[in-house]
Amino acid sequence: MHRDAFDPIHIPAPVWDRDESRIILKNRDISGLFKIAVKHAGASQVRISAATGLSQPRISAILRGQAGPITDLTVFERIATGLGLPDHARMLLGLAPLDIASPTGDVDDEHQEQSAELIARLDAAAAIDPTMVMILSTDTNNLRLLDRRLGGIAIADKMRAQMSQIERAHSHAVRPGIRAQLAHLLAETASLAGWQAINSLALNDAWNHYERAKAAAAQAEDPAVLAYVSGEQAYVLTELGRPGEATELLQHVHAVNGGHLPARLRTWLSAAEAEAAAILGDETTCRRALDEATSTLPDGDLDPDMPYLSINSHHLARWRGNCLVRFGDPGTVEDLRSALAGMDGTYNRAESGVRCDLGHALLAAGQADAAQPHVHRAQQLATMTGSRRQRRRINQLAAAVNRALGR
Repeated sequence: MHRDAFDPIHIPAPVWDRDESRIILKNRDISGLFKIAVKHAGASQVRISAATGLSQPRISAILRGQAGPITDLTVFERIATGLGLPDHARMLLGLAPLDIASPTGDVDDEHQEQSAELIARLDAAAAIDPTMVMILSTDTNNLRLLDRRLGGIAIADKMRAQMSQIERAHSHAVRPGIRAQLAHLLAETASLAGWQAINSLALNDAWNHYERAKAAAAQAEDPAVLAYVSGEQAYVLTELGRPGEATELLQHVHAVNGGHLPARLRTWLSAAEAEAAAILGDETTCRRALDEATSTLPDGDLDPDMPYLSINSHHLARWRGNCLVRFGDPGTVEDLRSALAGMDGTYNRAESGVRCDLGHALLAAGQADAAQPHVHRAQQLATMTGSRRQRRRINQLAAAVNRALGR
């Protein structure tokens, strides 16, 4: 019988009592769960997609064992609801029963296992002290440095492990001081994961990472890191073709926090606003924001309290060139050459963007020959760092340069 894509998925109740099903549930084996739905309910990938809210390509990747692990509790909830898991199956998956007063099935053993597991995690979290938080923070910062040089794809496994470790420690930490420190670190790490997802154009994942980062920043009661991760989330809107909303969000973040934020963070927010306004085509707002960024830029490259934020005069020159190239500003080429000269070889993905912008500026000035080597190097760096976001821009520029050269 033909089934509509939106028909509910009905898996026979006895299936969940089988040993193999219980193992799949305890291991949170989502691929195994989807295979149960295919085998016992005849569910297609499209039907599973409609039931769980996950995209069909992601369903396919999960079934093939080629998708990353799912860690978001809300996604587990959607899957459990979409597949119609009974309460005892939900509990094996680590979710609360829908009917708390009358859970179905014989679950005494599962209750004992859950209690033992919770005690073990609480004990592990209780062992975390400020020194261990510092070690975890150093690990995140090292991942940040590797990301700048190699890109997110090269360190994807390390990032997943770091996120999982910090999230587990934070969710089971009892002492308020340690919990706040872990919340701050979780916000930083989730924000880094969000930026990596943007560069791979996994924009839904990026949005979810930033939501997780904002929630953690709020728990840490740190307005600076909250402002930063909220500002970075605006880049998801920009990549979705919604620069107006991105500009509005950045202006709101800036206005709400006023002068309470560190000067380097205010500089970054203004520069990010200028970039969104440039994409929107609002030259007046763009130039005003760039002027604000220049006027608030402090000396030095970074602040110890904000390792996630690195911006100096060379970075600002890069931002200025990236923005004003869109308006044919004659000073763009020199801004970008200054930015390129100030790069120290540790920001490979950023250098790819600078060279792409410089290629645009040179092409606009009628210097296609001069633009070509920058485009070639930008392509190499974007490929090395796995940045689909940069490659998309560079490929468009490369085609325009080839046309200008008659190729």
